[in-house]
Amino acid sequence: MEKLEEFVCGMTWGFMGIRGSWGNDEARRSMREMAETTGADWIAIAFSALQDTAHSTEVRFREEPTVTDEEVRWAVAEAKSLGLKVCLKPIVNCADGTWRAHINFFDKDVPCEPKWSDWFASYGRFMTHYAEIAEQTGCEMFCVGCEMVQTDRRENEWRELIARVREAYSGIVTYNCDKYQEDNVTWWDSVDVVSSSGYYPSDDWEAQLDRIENVVRAAGKPFLFLEAGCPSREGSSAVPNDWTLEGGPDEEEQAAFYRAMFGSCERRSWVGGFMLWDWPARLYERESAAQDDGYCIYGKTAEGIVRRYYEGKRGKSE
Repeated sequence: MEKLEEFVCGMTWGFMGIRGSWGNDEARRSMREMAETTGADWIAIAFSALQDTAHSTEVRFREEPTVTDEEVRWAVAEAKSLGLKVCLKPIVNCADGTWRAHINFFDKDVPCEPKWSDWFASYGRFMTHYAEIAEQTGCEMFCVGCEMVQTDRRENEWRELIARVREAYSGIVTYNCDKYQEDNVTWWDSVDVVSSSGYYPSDDWEAQLDRIENVVRAAGKPFLFLEAGCPSREGSSAVPNDWTLEGGPDEEEQAAFYRAMFGSCERRSWVGGFMLWDWPARLYERESAAQDDGYCIYGKTAEGIVRRYYEGKRGKSE
């Protein structure tokens, strides 16, 4: 197993991609622009598969709209050609729009009701399938789950699943817990890297880092923010996790978030890096960046902030 030895200067790429949207010139341009403009040396290749509802037990990862295995392999190969290290990050979502954090079942099995055992069996097939691809394509890291808040309490099932993943994959294994949940996961010892989603208000980073530090010290593991970011939208720096917040485009709002996050994290030696959220496979034109109010930093004020920070971090490690 490889170890995480250098600061991770990463971006998350491709998440909203659907079948047929990768493996083409547009997606290639997007990834190359990401590598050239951000200073990143890592990429989290993120994509989703669907289950029908939060109480369904089948993850339908072989069906549309999930990108094909060929597209996943293409994305990894493209990233490698750009000199990027890769974290493969398959994510489950609910087709009815319910956030994956609400996937949940009774703690005790009840006849005729959906069961944790059935869900974990299907989710395990989903994870091990992509763990095999991660191994075959030389991905340096594999993420076994993202923001699965209601599942976090199922310690035994997660330990068993991670053991199955390790049979297929020999690299670094992590789990991306949701914001504010770092101290609710009791099985951090089963992964190689503790990671979470850093969507904390600009004025709350110090308090949250104090809390997370206790978790990281107790676990004795490296730590990453496997997601972190903020829309370029009025008011978003106070609620960076709310992608539905109403407000006009505002680059400075996003920039303020990044300044606050990097400023606070720079004083914490245990923060081992970021996979910033996010960078789409279909990228808007650079000249229209000021009108975009999403998380992507392409062509915005935050792009320069990220690039300078990452170049500084990479300079220290050379």
